[in-house]
Amino acid sequence: MAKRKRHAFFDNAIFLFIIVLIFWGIWAIDSLIEGWSARDYGIRPGQKLGLLGIPVAPLLHASRDHLIGNTIPFLVLGGLTLFSGRKPFIFVSTAATLISGIAIWFLADTGKTHLGASSLIFGYLGFLLVRACLSRDLRSGAIALLAGFLYGGILLTLLHNQDGISWHGHAFGLAGGAIAGWLLTGSKGSKARKAPVKL
Repeated sequence: MAKRKRHAFFDNAIFLFIIVLIFWGIWAIDSLIEGWSARDYGIRPGQKLGLLGIPVAPLLHASRDHLIGNTIPFLVLGGLTLFSGRKPFIFVSTAATLISGIAIWFLADTGKTHLGASSLIFGYLGFLLVRACLSRDLRSGAIALLAGFLYGGILLTLLHNQDGISWHGHAFGLAGGAIAGWLLTGSKGSKARKAPVKL
């Protein structure tokens, strides 16, 4: 008797929760081990050693409240992004991480350390919105509307600078996700619009 194939939704849910467990595991190590701090491994603008923080900064958090505040949005927006597939999710995550990290290193004020999954959260939101605009299909539009309804308000954080919050990470994470959405969807969307309509 053939085994029933497990639905991709469950595999994606497990994949997301593993990433979140990594977030929490790193925070636990940070809390329990004296002399070790996640802040030492974040992005430090203008410093050579700060470049090493670009790929790992989204995994690190400054406090439990910081981590709690990022966990649910990451699961929701990351989950909505995963509806496009595992490879697009990884591509969007990589683009948001690298584009925001490099921009922070070059443009943010020196003397501060930037870390947290907010760049990924904004990246997923940017991807979902751009994909919906370019593809113009019902499913993408519905997902973007849901994402916008649930978390569109976070875009307001880009309008004013708050102490302790990296607006560079938010803005350039959003840009990274939007660029990823354009690269993944732009050519397909243009082809669909140019396709002849049969009457």
